[in-house]
Amino acid sequence: MLPAPNLDDRGFQDLVDDAKRLVQQRCPTWTDHNVSDPGVTLIEAVAQMVDQLIYRLNRVPDRNYVKFLELIGVELRPPAAAQGSATFWLSAPQPQAVTVRAESQVATPRTDVSDPVTFSTTAELSIVPCSFARVAMQPNKSTPVDTTVSLGRDGFRAFSPTPAVGDALLIGLSDAVPSCAVLIRLDCVLSGRGVDPRRPPLVWEAWTDDGWIPCDLDSDTTGGLNKPGDVILHVPGAHRASVIARERAGWVRCRLVTAAPDQPTYVDSPTILGIEAHTIGGTAPTINAERVSGEILGRSDGTPAQRFSLQRRPVVASDAPRTLTALVADGAQLWTEVPHFAQSGPGDKHFRIDAYAGEVQFGPALRGADGELQRHGDVPPIGAVLRLDAYRSGGGRAGNVARGQVRVLKTSVPYVSRVENRTPATGGAEAETLADAKARGPLLLRSRGRAVTAEDFEELARDVAPDAARVRCVPENGVAAGVRLLVVPHVSGDDLGRIERADLDPPWQVLERISNSLDERRLVGTRLLVQPPDYLWLTAVVRLSARPRFDPGDLRNDVLRALYRLFHPLVGGPDGTGWPFGRSVQSQEVYAALARIPGVDMSRTVDVALFPAEVDTGTRGAAVERLDLPDTGLIYSFDHQVKVVQ
Repeated sequence: MLPAPNLDDRGFQDLVDDAKRLVQQRCPTWTDHNVSDPGVTLIEAVAQMVDQLIYRLNRVPDRNYVKFLELIGVELRPPAAAQGSATFWLSAPQPQAVTVRAESQVATPRTDVSDPVTFSTTAELSIVPCSFARVAMQPNKSTPVDTTVSLGRDGFRAFSPTPAVGDALLIGLSDAVPSCAVLIRLDCVLSGRGVDPRRPPLVWEAWTDDGWIPCDLDSDTTGGLNKPGDVILHVPGAHRASVIARERAGWVRCRLVTAAPDQPTYVDSPTILGIEAHTIGGTAPTINAERVSGEILGRSDGTPAQRFSLQRRPVVASDAPRTLTALVADGAQLWTEVPHFAQSGPGDKHFRIDAYAGEVQFGPALRGADGELQRHGDVPPIGAVLRLDAYRSGGGRAGNVARGQVRVLKTSVPYVSRVENRTPATGGAEAETLADAKARGPLLLRSRGRAVTAEDFEELARDVAPDAARVRCVPENGVAAGVRLLVVPHVSGDDLGRIERADLDPPWQVLERISNSLDERRLVGTRLLVQPPDYLWLTAVVRLSARPRFDPGDLRNDVLRALYRLFHPLVGGPDGTGWPFGRSVQSQEVYAALARIPGVDMSRTVDVALFPAEVDTGTRGAAVERLDLPDTGLIYSFDHQVKVVQ
């Protein structure tokens, strides 16, 4: 149900008070305003009648507009739940697998000003133990050579005598370790000359059914395989055991890649003396919502269009249809969720969920033109006990927490000492407001579920992906009938507002969901591409003076916050709704933002320089007064720098 607004919120006493104030202005000689005065009696009588008129007025016309929106199927969108991942670290390597059950809860710490934000794991995680099994060396595009027997005093060369791009060191684990964190302890000697130990041109990968996939490197203390140390890898969930160099193992590899222009590479190959491996943790997907299982809704009275309220609301959207069980005398009936009852026949066991209101609804019975009742969906038998098998409740913007904020293990897991989120949780959004729903109504009525105009693509994308913060549709240059849909997810930054570039890439599930939905609604011949915007990196270098009695350190942080907020993709820009797509950046806008900061002394010299940065290396370009963006472009704040002069 959409909440209907009041057009006039004045009550009886408000009307009486307003009338008495007018009496004082227009009839100053009337001084007796007590309830015993006949004039006051007349005022109260008229106020009572006006109060009744206001009561009727508040039901038109906005109420009629809201009810019309309900007739065409407009409902308030529920909040979207932020999704992320949590890494469970073992207290010590274990000889047996450690299981983290689905729906295990983790949370952010409670503070004086905020409650903890709780997440639940959405899948069971098995932290599989492993050990070192085999090792091989593979020159570029050559057959791997097993070098396990060479481990010991002399060791072996990890790469070719003259290392070349594509050379790889292959390490076989005793078993595949999908979604696990593995510690690989390497005993190396200083022989890999030429490489920068802080930036070795190496990448770690794991073998899957689709080939080699990069691993997430947590830490590497070997200095580019030049000294004894540990490498901690987060292995992807698709890791599989395979046969390489005639040995079956869970293979990972360290591969030499092309170095950047300012990155030195190997002149001689590093030497490996010994290898050990242990599983020390695992990563599970999480969601900022709580799962409710087997909730009893009540008993059916056998009538059409029944509604049952859920104990928890709002309900978070689900990719798969939910199921409901009707317990009857002769067994159980399984009912399936549908988005609406337009295609439901009299015998279809269908129900739908109003996610915002938290209601389970069954199909209605409507009288047709012939006077007969037409049932859209079956009705549960009289006395049947209705049970909703599972749903999730929660969501909201509070779930968009930065990396490292989830540190509390609310569900006890044996042998797990701590938990952390190595990536931020994204996608959390608040529920739709009534004003937004009223603006969406005409768009829905115009498009009628078809994607024709740019506004149609954007609105239909928001319908299917409420966890997308911004959606922008632009023509694809050089492609006939080409449409490009730009998607920005909900993200959160640190205290200064900094956002990691990788966090601005929407999850592939969101992009796929939007693409599949719009593919069914686009015109024949329209070519659709759904992807993130083209981010242009920008560094602002500011030099300014502080006003008296302002701390330079605090002022520097205030200026950095203002810069990151100005170019923020969600809350930046001139109107605070995110930096506009394709809007050029000028230094004058930075000056205007600095002028609003109390501690900045604008009477003295304030220098602002804008530097575009390279996406791959982060190297600054030449200073510019204006940075132009394409229609598909969006600004990304990269390492702003501020110097405060006293």
